[in-house]
Amino acid sequence: MELFKHLIYEYKKGSRDLALYTCNKSEQNTLTEVLQKMKIQYHITNIDSQKINIYFGSSPCLKILRGFSSKNLDKLTPYEDFILGIMLGYSRNEQYNRVLSKITPPKTCW
Repeated sequence: MELFKHLIYEYKKGSRDLALYTCNKSEQNTLTEVLQKMKIQYHITNIDSQKINIYFGSSPCLKILRGFSSKNLDKLTPYEDFILGIMLGYSRNEQYNRVLSKITPPKTCW
């Protein structure tokens, strides 16, 4: 719960546009009540029968997230994975390298 509170703090302070919190389904009602009280938009995806991902943050980020080809993180396209990482505030350089490792480099004439 401390991490969840810290992610809310960072979002409210503007240091992140989107946050991701993974938890047990049993925590869902408590966590969504907190987000609703704070008027923070969120989106929930199921991981398995016992765990969920709660994304919360800015409306444009959540709209982009909802448009992804899959709800499963391991099935996102390399570019969706890249966009998600950037929205979550991960290192841009690490995201560049991550997406490049997943795609076949185009043929160039350089």
